[in-house]
Amino acid sequence: MARAAEVVVDTIGTVLRFDDPLPVRPRRVLVAGVSGVGKTSLARRIAEIIDAPHTEIDALYHGAGWVPRDDFLDDVRRLIARESWTTEWQYSTARSLLAARADTVVWLDLPFATVTLPRVVRRTLRRRLGREILWNGNVEPPLHTIFTDREHIVRWAVSTRNKYRMRIPALERENPHLTVVHLTSQRQVEHWLSGSLAHAVR
Repeated sequence: MARAAEVVVDTIGTVLRFDDPLPVRPRRVLVAGVSGVGKTSLARRIAEIIDAPHTEIDALYHGAGWVPRDDFLDDVRRLIARESWTTEWQYSTARSLLAARADTVVWLDLPFATVTLPRVVRRTLRRRLGREILWNGNVEPPLHTIFTDREHIVRWAVSTRNKYRMRIPALERENPHLTVVHLTSQRQVEHWLSGSLAHAVR
């Protein structure tokens, strides 16, 4: 199934590789990818290079007690009304709004078993054991909920790990104005940041 999905992506023919030049200077950038892959870290680095503010979309979405905030979509609309920004392409209610206003999407598609899954597990352990305060006072739930909550972030990452192979082609069809960049290793990430992206903003 994954191989077939890969073909769907490749046949579109407009997804850029890490070493392809960007057609325009990015000003409004989304970072897409499965939970734990490193979207926020990459979005922050992109923001520094293009000189645009980064807003972590999780901070807009999660209210106290992990309850979705009523003002989430209003805050998203205020965010995308700016001339330049970076954020993560998340949440079904916001994805279409974000994509319609963005000019660039970076699809961070690192190897799941060897890179992304260990990352999300380490992050979950660090946050829980350190009682790290997240958005609006939230903390990671007890570790045993990995086994009892099917929407626990670790289980969510596993169950949704292949969804972007279908989402990205659909995103391109629905938003032909977007430049989509596909990065499949940390080496490609570094090469793209210092190469294509850096050249585009000179």
